[in-house]
Amino acid sequence: QAELVESGGGEVQVGDSLTLSCDISKITFRPTAFGWFRQAPGKEREFVAAVRWADGHTLYADSVKGRFTLSIDWAKSTVELQMNNLEPEGTAVYYCAGRTDHAASLARHSRYTHWGQGTQVTVAS
Repeated sequence: QAELVESGGGEVQVGDSLTLSCDISKITFRPTAFGWFRQAPGKEREFVAAVRWADGHTLYADSVKGRFTLSIDWAKSTVELQMNNLEPEGTAVYYCAGRTDHAASLARHSRYTHWGQGTQVTVAS
């Protein structure tokens, strides 16, 4: 059974909002951070946002800064990515990921050891 389960994807129009959720209630590892990454067809996986477990520090890719908000909902045990003013370039499979190390960079996908199955987001223009 997958430890990280994403939900909330779908098809929206340009300018719309969407919230992705990552269920972390079943994790068996001790996390140091969670991140969201996305991969568009024919492109490499890219960093979107991350949150450090210990202090809630967040980091965002420049392309989403000011439009996306990452938060941890402790009551629901979810890591949520609120996406506003979506653009066509936001069309991708979005992945939730967790890591257990304390390396500095939150944006490097190679440092994340636990991945969800992904959820598709399509932004129609």
